Amino acid sequence: MAGQRSGNDASERATALPDEAEARASLVLGLRRRGIGARQVLAAIERVPRRLFLSARHHGLAYEDAALPIECGQTVYAPSLVAFTVQALDISPEHAVLEIGTGSGYQAAVMAHLAERVDTIDRFATLSDLATRRFAALKLANVKASQADGFAGLKRQGPYDRIVATATVESVPDAWVQQLKPGGFIVAPVGRSKQPQSLIRFRKNSDVMTAEHLMTVRTVMLQPGLAKKL
Repeated sequence: MAGQRSGNDASERATALPDEAEARASLVLGLRRRGIGARQVLAAIERVPRRLFLSARHHGLAYEDAALPIECGQTVYAPSLVAFTVQALDISPEHAVLEIGTGSGYQAAVMAHLAERVDTIDRFATLSDLATRRFAALKLANVKASQADGFAGLKRQGPYDRIVATATVESVPDAWVQQLKPGGFIVAPVGRSKQPQSLIRFRKNSDVMTAEHLMTVRTVMLQPGLAKKL
Protein backbone atom coordinates (compact mmCIF):
# COMPACT_ATOMS: atom_id res chain seq x y z
CA MET A 1 0.00 0.00 0.00
CA ALA A 2 1.27 3.49 -0.86
CA GLY A 3 0.48 4.92 2.58
CA GLN A 4 2.32 2.08 4.27
CA ARG A 5 5.45 2.62 2.16
CA SER A 6 5.41 6.34 2.93
CA GLY A 7 5.32 5.61 6.64
CA ASN A 8 8.27 3.20 6.36
CA ASP A 9 10.28 5.71 4.33
CA ALA A 10 9.60 8.41 6.91
CA SER A 11 10.69 6.09 9.71
CA GLU A 12 13.95 5.39 7.90
CA ARG A 13 14.59 9.10 7.38
CA ALA A 14 13.91 9.72 11.08
CA THR A 15 16.76 7.37 12.04
CA ALA A 16 19.72 9.48 13.09
CA LEU A 17 22.73 9.71 10.79
CA PRO A 18 26.08 8.83 12.40
CA ASP A 19 27.10 12.48 12.73
CA GLU A 20 23.62 13.92 13.29
CA ALA A 21 23.75 13.90 17.08
CA GLU A 22 26.93 15.97 16.88
CA ALA A 23 25.29 18.36 14.40
CA ARG A 24 22.28 18.85 16.67
CA ALA A 25 24.52 19.45 19.68
CA SER A 26 26.52 22.02 17.70
CA LEU A 27 23.29 23.76 16.69
CA VAL A 28 22.18 23.98 20.31
CA LEU A 29 25.55 25.38 21.33
CA GLY A 30 25.16 28.07 18.66
CA LEU A 31 21.67 28.89 19.91
CA ARG A 32 23.00 29.32 23.44
CA ARG A 33 25.55 31.78 22.10
CA ARG A 34 22.73 33.70 20.44
CA GLY A 35 20.98 34.17 23.77
CA ILE A 36 18.55 31.27 23.93
CA GLY A 37 18.68 30.32 27.59
CA ALA A 38 15.59 28.16 28.16
CA ARG A 39 17.00 24.69 28.74
CA GLN A 40 13.77 22.90 27.94
CA VAL A 41 13.55 24.66 24.57
CA LEU A 42 17.14 23.78 23.71
CA ALA A 43 16.55 20.17 24.76
CA ALA A 44 13.45 19.97 22.54
CA ILE A 45 15.35 21.35 19.55
CA GLU A 46 18.15 18.86 20.12
CA ARG A 47 15.61 16.00 20.08
CA VAL A 48 13.98 16.92 16.75
CA PRO A 49 15.76 15.85 13.52
CA ARG A 50 15.34 18.96 11.38
CA ARG A 51 16.44 17.14 8.22
CA LEU A 52 13.25 15.04 8.38
CA PHE A 53 11.32 18.26 7.68
CA LEU A 54 13.35 19.15 4.58
CA SER A 55 13.67 17.78 1.07
CA ALA A 56 16.67 15.52 0.41
CA ARG A 57 18.58 18.24 -1.47
CA HIS A 58 18.60 20.40 1.69
CA HIS A 59 19.62 17.71 4.21
CA GLY A 60 23.18 18.98 4.22
CA LEU A 61 21.93 22.36 5.48
CA ALA A 62 19.54 20.94 8.09
CA TYR A 63 21.56 22.13 11.09
CA GLU A 64 22.66 25.46 9.68
CA ASP A 65 20.95 28.45 11.27
CA ALA A 66 19.14 29.41 8.08
CA ALA A 67 15.62 29.54 6.69
CA LEU A 68 15.15 27.00 3.89
CA PRO A 69 12.57 26.42 1.16
CA ILE A 70 9.93 23.72 1.56
CA GLU A 71 6.92 22.52 -0.41
CA CYS A 72 4.16 24.83 -1.69
CA GLY A 73 6.57 27.73 -2.12
CA GLN A 74 6.92 28.17 1.64
CA THR A 75 9.93 28.25 3.96
CA VAL A 76 10.92 26.77 7.29
CA TYR A 77 12.13 29.24 9.92
CA ALA A 78 15.80 29.36 10.84
CA PRO A 79 16.36 27.37 14.07
CA SER A 80 17.26 30.55 15.96
CA LEU A 81 13.89 32.10 15.14
CA VAL A 82 12.10 28.89 16.10
CA ALA A 83 14.00 28.82 19.40
CA PHE A 84 13.36 32.49 20.13
CA THR A 85 9.65 32.18 19.29
CA VAL A 86 9.12 29.02 21.34
CA GLN A 87 11.06 30.50 24.26
CA ALA A 88 8.82 33.58 24.16
CA LEU A 89 5.73 31.35 24.37
CA ASP A 90 6.89 30.01 27.76
CA ILE A 91 5.15 26.66 27.22
CA SER A 92 4.43 24.43 30.20
CA PRO A 93 3.68 20.67 30.15
CA GLU A 94 -0.03 21.25 30.84
CA HIS A 95 -0.53 23.73 27.98
CA ALA A 96 -2.58 23.37 24.82
CA VAL A 97 -0.98 25.25 21.90
CA LEU A 98 -2.39 26.35 18.55
CA GLU A 99 0.03 27.02 15.71
CA ILE A 100 -1.17 29.08 12.74
CA GLY A 101 0.89 28.01 9.73
CA THR A 102 2.23 24.46 9.93
CA GLY A 103 4.78 24.81 7.17
CA SER A 104 7.10 21.80 7.39
CA GLY A 105 5.85 20.91 10.88
CA TYR A 106 9.28 21.46 12.46
CA GLN A 107 8.25 24.11 15.00
CA ALA A 108 5.15 22.10 15.97
CA ALA A 109 7.37 19.06 16.57
CA VAL A 110 9.62 21.10 18.85
CA MET A 111 6.60 22.40 20.79
CA ALA A 112 5.20 18.86 21.09
CA HIS A 113 8.09 18.07 23.44
CA LEU A 114 7.05 20.95 25.70
CA ALA A 115 3.23 21.05 25.68
CA GLU A 116 0.46 18.63 26.55
CA ARG A 117 -1.15 19.14 23.13
CA VAL A 118 -0.31 21.00 19.92
CA ASP A 119 -2.80 21.68 17.14
CA THR A 120 -1.26 23.08 13.97
CA ILE A 121 -3.16 24.31 10.92
CA ASP A 122 -2.22 25.35 7.40
CA ARG A 123 -4.12 26.45 4.30
CA PHE A 124 -2.23 23.91 2.19
CA ALA A 125 -3.44 20.31 2.48
CA THR A 126 -0.08 19.10 1.16
CA LEU A 127 1.76 20.67 4.10
CA SER A 128 -0.70 19.29 6.66
CA ASP A 129 -0.43 15.80 5.16
CA LEU A 130 3.38 15.85 5.07
CA ALA A 131 3.57 17.13 8.63
CA THR A 132 1.21 14.38 9.79
CA ARG A 133 3.53 11.74 8.29
CA ARG A 134 6.56 13.33 9.92
CA PHE A 135 4.88 13.45 13.34
CA ALA A 136 3.96 9.76 12.97
CA ALA A 137 7.54 8.87 12.03
CA LEU A 138 8.74 10.58 15.20
CA LYS A 139 5.94 8.99 17.27
CA LEU A 140 4.64 12.39 18.39
CA ALA A 141 1.11 11.47 19.43
CA ASN A 142 0.25 14.82 21.03
CA VAL A 143 0.46 16.96 17.88
CA LYS A 144 -2.16 17.07 15.13
CA ALA A 145 -2.01 18.88 11.78
CA SER A 146 -5.07 19.83 9.76
CA GLN A 147 -6.06 22.09 6.88
CA ALA A 148 -7.90 25.20 8.02
CA ASP A 149 -8.16 28.94 7.50
CA GLY A 150 -5.55 30.49 9.78
CA PHE A 151 -7.56 33.65 10.31
CA ALA A 152 -10.37 31.58 11.84
CA GLY A 153 -8.14 29.63 14.21
CA LEU A 154 -9.51 26.29 15.43
CA LYS A 155 -12.51 27.04 17.58
CA ARG A 156 -13.67 23.43 18.00
CA GLN A 157 -10.46 22.52 19.84
CA GLY A 158 -9.98 25.69 21.88
CA PRO A 159 -9.52 27.55 24.08
CA TYR A 160 -5.72 27.51 24.07
CA ASP A 161 -3.06 28.52 26.55
CA ARG A 162 -0.75 29.63 23.74
CA ILE A 163 -1.26 30.65 20.11
CA VAL A 164 1.62 31.20 17.70
CA ALA A 165 1.62 32.37 14.09
CA THR A 166 4.40 31.70 11.58
CA ALA A 167 3.12 34.25 9.04
CA THR A 168 2.48 37.97 9.38
CA VAL A 169 -0.87 39.64 10.00
CA GLU A 170 -1.63 43.35 9.91
CA SER A 171 -3.54 42.94 13.18
CA VAL A 172 -4.38 39.99 15.39
CA PRO A 173 -7.71 38.42 14.33
CA ASP A 174 -10.54 38.53 16.87
CA ALA A 175 -10.91 34.75 16.49
CA TRP A 176 -7.45 34.22 17.97
CA VAL A 177 -8.21 36.46 20.95
CA GLN A 178 -11.49 34.64 21.57
CA GLN A 179 -9.76 31.24 21.44
CA LEU A 180 -7.04 32.28 23.92
CA LYS A 181 -7.46 31.57 27.62
CA PRO A 182 -7.14 34.46 30.10
CA GLY A 183 -3.47 34.87 30.98
CA GLY A 184 -2.45 33.24 27.71
CA PHE A 185 0.05 34.45 25.11
CA ILE A 186 -0.14 35.04 21.38
CA VAL A 187 3.19 35.37 19.59
CA ALA A 188 2.85 36.60 16.02
CA PRO A 189 4.61 38.77 13.43
CA VAL A 190 2.62 41.96 12.82
CA GLY A 191 3.12 44.37 9.94
CA ARG A 192 2.77 44.78 6.20
CA SER A 193 4.02 42.87 3.19
CA LYS A 194 7.58 43.50 1.97
CA GLN A 195 8.39 45.62 5.03
CA PRO A 196 10.16 44.85 8.30
CA GLN A 197 7.64 43.35 10.71
CA SER A 198 7.49 43.19 14.48
CA LEU A 199 7.36 39.87 16.31
CA ILE A 200 5.02 40.69 19.18
CA ARG A 201 3.98 38.81 22.30
CA PHE A 202 0.42 39.60 23.30
CA ARG A 203 -0.91 38.71 26.75
CA LYS A 204 -4.60 38.38 27.48
CA ASN A 205 -5.58 39.93 30.81
CA SER A 206 -9.35 39.57 31.22
CA ASP A 207 -10.60 41.49 28.15
CA VAL A 208 -7.45 43.57 27.72
CA MET A 209 -4.55 42.62 25.44
CA THR A 210 -1.09 43.96 26.22
CA ALA A 211 1.68 43.89 23.61
CA GLU A 212 5.46 43.52 23.84
CA HIS A 213 7.79 43.93 20.85
CA LEU A 214 10.30 41.07 20.77
CA MET A 215 12.30 41.53 17.58
CA THR A 216 12.12 42.63 13.95
CA VAL A 217 11.46 39.86 11.42
CA ARG A 218 10.55 39.35 7.77
CA THR A 219 8.00 36.65 6.99
CA VAL A 220 5.30 36.01 4.41
CA MET A 221 1.83 37.41 4.96
CA LEU A 222 -0.86 35.06 6.25
CA GLN A 223 -3.30 34.33 3.43
CA PRO A 224 -7.03 33.81 4.11
CA GLY A 225 -9.05 30.75 3.19
CA LEU A 226 -7.94 27.30 2.01
CA ALA A 227 -5.61 26.70 -0.89
CA LYS A 228 -7.53 25.21 -3.83
CA LYS A 229 -4.43 23.35 -5.01
CA LEU A 230 -1.63 21.55 -3.19
